[in-house]
Amino acid sequence: MMDSNKTQPAAVETARDYYNSEDADHFYSTIWGGEDIHIGLYESVDEPINVASHRTVQTMAKYIPELKSGSVLLDLGSGYCGAARYLAKAYGVQVKAVNLSEVENQRARELNAAAHLSEKIQVIDGSFESLPFTSADESTGFDVIWSQDAILHSAQREQVLAEAYRVLKPGGHFVFTDPMQADDCPAGVLQPILDRIHLSSLGSPDYYRQVAARLGFDVIRFDDLTQQLINHYQRVLDETEKHTGELTGKIDPAYIERMKTGLNYWIDGGRNGYLAWGIFLLHKP
Repeated sequence: MMDSNKTQPAAVETARDYYNSEDADHFYSTIWGGEDIHIGLYESVDEPINVASHRTVQTMAKYIPELKSGSVLLDLGSGYCGAARYLAKAYGVQVKAVNLSEVENQRARELNAAAHLSEKIQVIDGSFESLPFTSADESTGFDVIWSQDAILHSAQREQVLAEAYRVLKPGGHFVFTDPMQADDCPAGVLQPILDRIHLSSLGSPDYYRQVAARLGFDVIRFDDLTQQLINHYQRVLDETEKHTGELTGKIDPAYIERMKTGLNYWIDGGRNGYLAWGIFLLHKP
């Protein structure tokens, strides 16, 4: 297990502090989707967030040919381990779940235990910029690497992909999603979003294609599903506004207002064509 007290880059520490806060933990566990705190795939504009978010997990799983009982999967930025529990139960895989928020990880362990999946899922307090695993070869390493909407929080995204490549077995696949800027995004227009998440940039589809290829991955596919990013942030905003009264007293009102402002930034960025989101599938030869 990685030493969670080891000094980490500023972006990692900022993300850890945010997701460890009581306000964030309560908001994400009650409003954002509960078990799957990631962007959903919506079939209607008013579909429940948790239903759409779980559909993303089910869809991504179908991208991976080697998901089967006995496979070992690494989940980078695993949140409350909703995906890990689904994959362990539906496919029989063993999961190592690396996540930087100790608060989220404790909730994940409790949910894993309640689902009788603790033996299938190991939750590790740590950063995906420096994975506590040996480099892979034909007999060691991970069969599959998985990540949902987490890599954006790193200021060293190439390092995250390099670490994934290092610990993935030859022949294995890396499937991930990430909120990104569009390839043709004008300079400066995303500053409100970047300020909100305390970062200087976002990745883009072309960025990930180029980095992946440089590291040695084959880019099998990228399915552009940007409209779903807009749908998701709009649904979260709708639910936040609907439940603001109930949240008062449980979450700092200033946090709620900042969240509403931030959600509007993401919605506007998507509608203006400045953002991108979709599913990447990479293969390690």
